[in-house]
Amino acid sequence: MARILFASQPITGHVLPGLPIVRKLVERGHEVRWYTGKKFRQKVEAAGAGFEPYRTAYDYDDSDHDAAFPGRDAYEGLARIKFDFVHIFGKQVGPQCRDFEAILREFPADALVADPTMFAAEALAERGGPPFAVFSISALAIKSRDTAPFGLGLLPSRTPLGRLRNRLLQRLASDVIFKDTSAELARQRVGLGLSPQKFEGGLRSPYLHLQPTVPGFEFPLSDLPPQVHFIGPLLPDAPDGFTPPPWWGEVENKRRPLVVLTQGTVANDVRELMAPAIRGLAGEDVSVIAAGVPSVAALGLDVLPANARAEAFVPFKPLLPHADAYVTNGGYGGVHYALANGVPIVSGGTTEDKAEIGNRVAYSGVGINLKTNRPTPEQVRAAVRRVLDTPDYRQKARRLQAELAEHDAPTEAATLIETLAATRQPVLAYPRPVHAEPALAA
Repeated sequence: MARILFASQPITGHVLPGLPIVRKLVERGHEVRWYTGKKFRQKVEAAGAGFEPYRTAYDYDDSDHDAAFPGRDAYEGLARIKFDFVHIFGKQVGPQCRDFEAILREFPADALVADPTMFAAEALAERGGPPFAVFSISALAIKSRDTAPFGLGLLPSRTPLGRLRNRLLQRLASDVIFKDTSAELARQRVGLGLSPQKFEGGLRSPYLHLQPTVPGFEFPLSDLPPQVHFIGPLLPDAPDGFTPPPWWGEVENKRRPLVVLTQGTVANDVRELMAPAIRGLAGEDVSVIAAGVPSVAALGLDVLPANARAEAFVPFKPLLPHADAYVTNGGYGGVHYALANGVPIVSGGTTEDKAEIGNRVAYSGVGINLKTNRPTPEQVRAAVRRVLDTPDYRQKARRLQAELAEHDAPTEAATLIETLAATRQPVLAYPRPVHAEPALAA
């Protein structure tokens, strides 16, 4: 039996992907504790893990990041991403590392498993802590000669000119674009007695990186580190006690294509994407289910069009097998729920990691990237019609569906974490995942 310490930011999208892994580790007899915000205590304990609260680190309610971090609402796009990396993630490094060390005095873990924004995990390892793994909650954010820095929303390029672009942007990102993030990480590390370190994207573990997707959805990297393992999707189960709404029969006995809309949990202003989508699809011969809408008034509408239904919550597990198109602002989990059901995607989002995920939707051929948070009704309607009327999108989504179905992510992750805890050495993927060569693009 191993002792495993999980760690995540107190953010819903950082906690939910870890739950299936923790349940599997507990099921296999390991002792697991989870360090995260008090809001998630019930979920952590329901998964079988011991709850470890934030002690000196800042615990906050992720339902309103703008209230938790004053001034954040003044920024959009890349500027907001930079704000988040400084204030939500960077400033937590020192406090989180000290919390880790306090926990380890009571619970000497054999391995730490952290989400990719927990930069304190690397600091802890350098201060003599246990080996750490990263469980990713978004697209692969590892620095590569084939890609621009994560967060800029640029497609990859492996041409000589493209790789030159990538190198220059990587230098520019650390020293200019994310200068404040690099400075904050350096300040936090020096405060822990460690050498300064520049920001180069998400946390990178030399031991083990768990990427919850398949190579077919990721950009092909010729220098992919061998400790990266593609484990397939981490999809939450439907909650117990879900009562289908009165209109559920329209889903199960649909007579026309079903379009599912969702806005996400962080960038959750339903007026940005869902309202124009509902307006744009009002005259189309489709049924529309808008999941995550607190009220019709929140959409800025007096009434819903006749072909639309809206609910504050609808679980994806029973809904998406019936969908013909999925419209999203680019949440990683929701995108993979759609792909696991072979559903083509229309992605519209540029905040947080959304631009990167939208690029992967387009690059893999499973859908369309609108490249905006606030599309017009006409843009959404045209994109939905295109993915419904062009068989290639569904065919590629179904190919990824088959690739995803080959994996059991919780079991694969648990086995890899067990190996790390037992050996305390890098867990390498042999053979390394093989990518097809992409079309060369400047």
